[in-house]
Amino acid sequence: MARTAERGLELAQLIVAHSLRVGLGQDGKLPTERQLAKDLGVSRSSVRYALAILQADGQLSREVGRGTYLRGAQAGLEGPGADGAGGAAVTTLATDPRAAFAPADVMMVRRLLEPPAMPLAVAWATAADFAEMDRCLAGGDRASSYEEFETWDLALHRSIIAATHSPLLVTLYASVERARHGHIWGDLKRRSASAERRMEYQADHHQIVAGLKERDPAAAVKAMRGHLARVSDHLNATDPAAAIWP
Repeated sequence: MARTAERGLELAQLIVAHSLRVGLGQDGKLPTERQLAKDLGVSRSSVRYALAILQADGQLSREVGRGTYLRGAQAGLEGPGADGAGGAAVTTLATDPRAAFAPADVMMVRRLLEPPAMPLAVAWATAADFAEMDRCLAGGDRASSYEEFETWDLALHRSIIAATHSPLLVTLYASVERARHGHIWGDLKRRSASAERRMEYQADHHQIVAGLKERDPAAAVKAMRGHLARVSDHLNATDPAAAIWP
C-alpha cells in the first residue's frame, strides 16, 4: 500500500507538471485517461488513481459530459521548502523520511488533535467548508478500491481540520498526514482493510459531518472519538503487537 501511495503521489505530481509544461493553466482541460497513460508511459489504472488523488486534493474537477479540468494547478502537491515557500526542490509526502511513524504514535496524536478540534470546527466552519466536506464524503461514497477510499478519507479529515480556521492546527495536522503516508502505517492499515470496515468508516464520517453541520460540538466530539476508537480496534485486531489502544 505504501509503495502504491507513493507511486500515486509521484504520478499525480507528474500529471500536473506535464499539464503545465504543455501549456495548460488553471481551469485547463486535461487529456483523456487513455492519452495521459500514453503520454506518460503508464497504465490507465495508475492514471485513474493519480487523478483521484488530485481530485481529493481539490486540484481538479470532473464535469460529466465535459471532461476533467485543473483547479489551482500552480500550487501542486509540493510541501513547504526549507525557507517555507513552495518550490520544485521540496520534500513531498511520498519522500519524507519522517513519514514512517509507528501506528500507535499516529493514533495517539490523532486522538490528541482531532476530537478537541471539533468545537472549533463547529464554531468557525463556513458554508464553503461544509461544501468541501460534502465533496469528500461523496468521493468516499463512490470509491471503488481501498486506495481510492483512503485518498478521500485523508481529504475529509483534512477538510474538517481546515474548517477550524486555525493555521497552526492545520500545520500540525499536516504532520499527521505525512505519517499516514508512511509505509508502517500504510502496511498495517491495508492489512486491516475490508469492504465492511470501509462502510463502517464511511458511516462514521457521515456522522461526524452531521454533528458539525448541526453545530453540536458534543455530538461531533463523540462521533470523532468513536471513529478513531474503531480504527484503533481494527488495527489492534490485525496486529496486537502494534499496541494501539482507544
